[in-house]
Amino acid sequence: MLQSQLFTKTKKDAPKDEISNNAKLLIRGGFIYKEMAGAYALLPLGMKVVNKIKEIVKQEMDAIGGQEIIMTSLQRKELWETTGRWDDEKVDVWFKSELKNGQKVGFGWSHEEPISDMMKQYINSYKDLPIYVYQFQTKLRNELRAKSGILRGREFVMKDMYSYCLDQAQHQKFYDQTIQAYLNIFKRVGLKDDTFVTFASGGAFTQFSHEFQTVSEVGEDTIYISREKNIAINEEVYNDETLEKLGVKKEDLEQVKAIEVGNIFDFGTVKSEQLGLKYNDAESKSIPVYLGSYGIGITRLMGVLVEKFSQENKINWPKEVSPFDVHIIGLSLDNEEVTKLAQEKYKELTDKGLDVLFDDRLNISAGQKFADADLIGISERIIIGKESLSSQ
Repeated sequence: MLQSQLFTKTKKDAPKDEISNNAKLLIRGGFIYKEMAGAYALLPLGMKVVNKIKEIVKQEMDAIGGQEIIMTSLQRKELWETTGRWDDEKVDVWFKSELKNGQKVGFGWSHEEPISDMMKQYINSYKDLPIYVYQFQTKLRNELRAKSGILRGREFVMKDMYSYCLDQAQHQKFYDQTIQAYLNIFKRVGLKDDTFVTFASGGAFTQFSHEFQTVSEVGEDTIYISREKNIAINEEVYNDETLEKLGVKKEDLEQVKAIEVGNIFDFGTVKSEQLGLKYNDAESKSIPVYLGSYGIGITRLMGVLVEKFSQENKINWPKEVSPFDVHIIGLSLDNEEVTKLAQEKYKELTDKGLDVLFDDRLNISAGQKFADADLIGISERIIIGKESLSSQ
C-alpha cells in the first residue's frame, strides 16, 4: 500500500467531545471515524487491525471445534418473551423498533435465543451433539455510558460462540477448552501478562460467569487479583464465600482497575427448557440440551491494545495485530536514487509476502512523516533517505 493513496490522513486533534485516549489516538491515526457517541466507523487501517484480531480469534475457535456462522441482527419479540429477556427490567440495553406491518423487533445485543431456537431444526438425537458455533457480528446495545471510545460502544463487533452439549460433563470439558483458547488469544495479541480469568456475576445472562479482565487504569471494573494463581475476583462478587470457594485469602489479593475483554457463561439447561430445545437419548428419552455462551468484543480489544501500549501521540501495535508488517518511510524522495532504492525495498518485501505501507508522499517533511508513523504505530519501521545511499 502506498501511503499517498490512503484516503485517510492523520489529524492533529481529535473531536473536542472525545475524552477517551483510545478513540482520540485511533481517530487521529485514521483508524476510525466518529459518527456519534458510542458509534464509530472502521476505516482502512482500522479494518486491517480488526481483521487480524478476528483471524487470531477464528484460528483459536476453529481449533476447539467451532464452526462459523452469521445470524441476522433482527430479533423477534415473541422469541425473547419466551425466556423473559424482552423485558426492559431484565435487559436494559435493547434497541427496539417496529416493522411496517406492525411487528415489534429488537436489534441483536446477544444471540442465545435465536441460535438456540434455530438449533431445534438440527438437533434431534444424542448423535447430533455436541455442536459449537460462533459468529463475528455487529451488536447493538443502548448503553447509557458511551464515554469510553470503542471500549463501551452502542455498536461494536463481537465474536460470540454458543456450545450445545449432551450434559454437564461434556459442557464442562468444552468450557475449560474455551478458557484456554481465550488465554491463547490474549497471549497472541500481547495481553498475556495483564489478563486474568475473573470470577464474576452473570448479569442478564446467568447467576455467575467467568470474565477475562485486563489490568488498566482506565478500566471501569475493580478486580482483586492473585498473580500467583493467575485468577481474579470481580468486586461485585468479592465476599467471604467466593474467597473460600477459590481458596484465596484477602491478604493475597491486589486491588486493581481492569477492562473486561471477554466473558463466558454456563446456562445449563434453563434456556433449552424455555425454548423446547431437546434431544432423544439412546433410550428415546427427551432431554434438554446444555448451553454455554462465550464472547469477545473484537473492536473493544482493539481499544484495549491502544490503552495498554500507547504513549502520547503514539500507538505501538503488537506485531500480530499491526495494520502492516512493515512501514517504509521514504525521505528526500526528490532524489531519484533514494526513490529507486525505496521502491526496490518495497518490492523486495512485498515479493516476500509481507504487507507493507510505503510512505511515498512528496513535499512532506521528515518530521511530519515520523509523527504520522508514530500515530499509525506499525510494529516495524524502515527509514530510507540520502544516508541510505552511502550504506549500499
